[in-house]
Amino acid sequence: MLRIGSGAGFAGDRLEPAVLLAEQGKLDYLVLECLAERTIALAQRRKLQNPALGYDSLLEKRLELLLPILKKNGVRLVTNMGAANPVAAAEKIVEIAKRQGIAIKVAAVTGDDVLEQMHPEQRTLESNEPLSVYGQLISANAYIGAEALLPALETGADIIVAGRVADPSLFLAPMMHHYGWSWQEQDKLAQGTVIGHLLECAGQITGGYFADPGKKDVPGLAELGFPFADIDQDGTAVISKIEGTGGVIHLGTVKEQLLYEVTNPYAYLTPDSTVDFSSVRLREISPNRVEVSGGKGKEQPATLKVSVGYHAGFIGEGEISYGGSHARARAQLAGEVICERLASRSFSEIRVDYIGSNSVHRTSFGHQHEPYEARLRVAAKVSSQAEAEQVGEEVEALYTNGPAGGGGARKYVHEVIGIVSVLIPRDQVQTQVTIREC
Repeated sequence: MLRIGSGAGFAGDRLEPAVLLAEQGKLDYLVLECLAERTIALAQRRKLQNPALGYDSLLEKRLELLLPILKKNGVRLVTNMGAANPVAAAEKIVEIAKRQGIAIKVAAVTGDDVLEQMHPEQRTLESNEPLSVYGQLISANAYIGAEALLPALETGADIIVAGRVADPSLFLAPMMHHYGWSWQEQDKLAQGTVIGHLLECAGQITGGYFADPGKKDVPGLAELGFPFADIDQDGTAVISKIEGTGGVIHLGTVKEQLLYEVTNPYAYLTPDSTVDFSSVRLREISPNRVEVSGGKGKEQPATLKVSVGYHAGFIGEGEISYGGSHARARAQLAGEVICERLASRSFSEIRVDYIGSNSVHRTSFGHQHEPYEARLRVAAKVSSQAEAEQVGEEVEALYTNGPAGGGGARKYVHEVIGIVSVLIPRDQVQTQVTIREC
């Protein structure tokens, strides 16, 4: 039986659950999934500013905690925390290991960076417009799969650190390596992908994101435990968590995660398989233990998805609060003042929110409740930082130039990284493994 734990579902995830899994989970592998589309574009920018950076910003903190436990318990780590710079990540991990007096072997997987292969006339999946209309490209990373991780696992490395690997592939690769599944065993690859998809968001399958008080109650969210899977030779798996940790695993949490980010359940595309989720069977076998089986699949797609990051300008924001009677009316008057002043300067993409009234769904749905307080937020998307700064300056000026009683003004400027997708023939993506050890 193979046991794989999921210690992170995104870059900013909690650190303690992974430590607990490594300490008490009796794992063979711990997987940390820490990369999203914008995360890697931002990492590419950090690498441009400093070639020694570009890996996950929490990598050092996570590895400082995990390395001694992983080594003591013989748990191998697979992660995409390499982001834009897996080799630099491997070198940083070795540096931490040396400091802690731990002998370690790290395999860095590269080759997902395909920026140089992008052509200006290549059409995007979102709009069918050519890449050239999006302006300056920052990054282009192909979703590589288990095929790229297997050679790294075969080196015997304690830690495999990669960049843009598809999330389920981080879990499928150890299954293929452990059981020797071949690329012709398509149903096993599909079932392994289903397990990876269920584990990839860590706490989401133990009740995080699922919880809705009074409708879908989840105990112990403050100490949410993260999941692990016991996987058999045929791919049948049982999803569970460490006894005594918070959260819950039952058919409801597993079904929600199964459908998470799935647009076509009959053909879920990954670099490793085209998976049919409609054949998946779930069975609750005891409290916090759900058996998963039945995933079916077909051959790998001929192309790989590429996530392309581009410079999309700046957003300037300003906020100010109004309290007491007529708070909403005064905030609305302030919003009208700002719109009039920014429109006269040719600001076109302006958004005005009244937090607590319409900022979440972008409309009030006709509700006419009168709040006792209202916070005005104004945002505008522009091409330069100087223009973006004007938005917050105008909102701040409402202190003495707008309605009565404004307070708590704040202003921000954010650079905007846009993301679009293209496809690339899989044979144009060549991956490599680089070893660092001490």
